[in-house]
Amino acid sequence: MAFIDYYKILGLPSTASQEDIKKTYRKLARKHHPDLNPNDKSANRTFQQINEANEVLSDPEKRKKYDQYGKDWQQADAFEKAQSGRAQQPGSRQERHFSEDFDQEGFSDFFESLFGSAADKRKSQTKFRGSDYQSSLRLELKDAFVTHSQTLTINGKQIRITIPAGIENGQIIKLKGHGAEGVNGGPAGDLYITFEIAEHPKFRRSGNDLYSTVDLDLYTAILGGEVTIDTFGGKIKLKVKPETQNGTKTRLKGKGFPVYKKADEFGDLYLTYDIRIPTNLTDKQKELFTQLSKT
Repeated sequence: MAFIDYYKILGLPSTASQEDIKKTYRKLARKHHPDLNPNDKSANRTFQQINEANEVLSDPEKRKKYDQYGKDWQQADAFEKAQSGRAQQPGSRQERHFSEDFDQEGFSDFFESLFGSAADKRKSQTKFRGSDYQSSLRLELKDAFVTHSQTLTINGKQIRITIPAGIENGQIIKLKGHGAEGVNGGPAGDLYITFEIAEHPKFRRSGNDLYSTVDLDLYTAILGGEVTIDTFGGKIKLKVKPETQNGTKTRLKGKGFPVYKKADEFGDLYLTYDIRIPTNLTDKQKELFTQLSKT
């Protein structure tokens, strides 16, 4: 089996931090995602390699074995077990053999000589679980407000998923059995989808609560009245008390974001009034304000 340099695939040095690996993977996965390259077999192949590299390097235990054993990292446990069981007395030929420093090819040759052709035969019959796939899905905030379905293209296959209302930014869901196919009849891997919720121009989300600013004209702020506001559930009319001050906050209970997988449960909507000072006043209006200021 040829050696695959996972660091080279991601374009990172072997000293890269876990955060560097995470950021680089997300950037490359978006670039080569099958949804963005539907007819590009090369991009799809690269996407699979990126997923495979991330699966190993993002897991500290797998990465440790990979750094130590290279292409034979998946057989590391078997090798270490055999090494422990076959150790001889100090000074023996086998102990000296184990203590030698040898390169990648030397390790592979030694591994094969240690287990022999019988191990190769068993390996060819062993069932291996398929690799996991990692993907990301970007949603608008209004889309995350309602339960809906989307169809994704993963490794050339279309997968229809239902996205529950209230999904959060950065949340990961697992689709069992939608990863790479297993080897020798082994189970398929899983698909992990990371959700990226876009920022909204009017609403800011914090947990299940929403925050927004409402423009209020000066006359309504002084005299009181009604103002119509937008929510994800539709427009509603809100009463404004007379002499409302700039920056006044109000809470609308249950008008926030739906709670993930909890029917009929919602956060709250917090509004901040921003009083707008009138401009381009007529002479008559200026005169009235002048009279008002003298009373």
